[in-house]
Amino acid sequence: MYPLGTLNSMKDAGLRIRVQRELRDQFLEACRAQDKPAAQVLREFMRAYVQTHSAEAGQGEPTAVKRLGVKDEG
Repeated sequence: MYPLGTLNSMKDAGLRIRVQRELRDQFLEACRAQDKPAAQVLREFMRAYVQTHSAEAGQGEPTAVKRLGVKDEG
């Protein structure tokens, strides 16, 4: 979907969160079962969340979502 190396150049910020160890372990196991890195799953969730909640607020798609080419798959 993206040219090789494009995503790495777009990632310029980190996010640190604290969660219960059991929840983290269950999440990582679910990611492994889908053969997806946890970071990828979180980015997908974040894009979908932003898209959904921007539309609810009547803001349309945020610029970052348009730039990344996120499509509504639901």
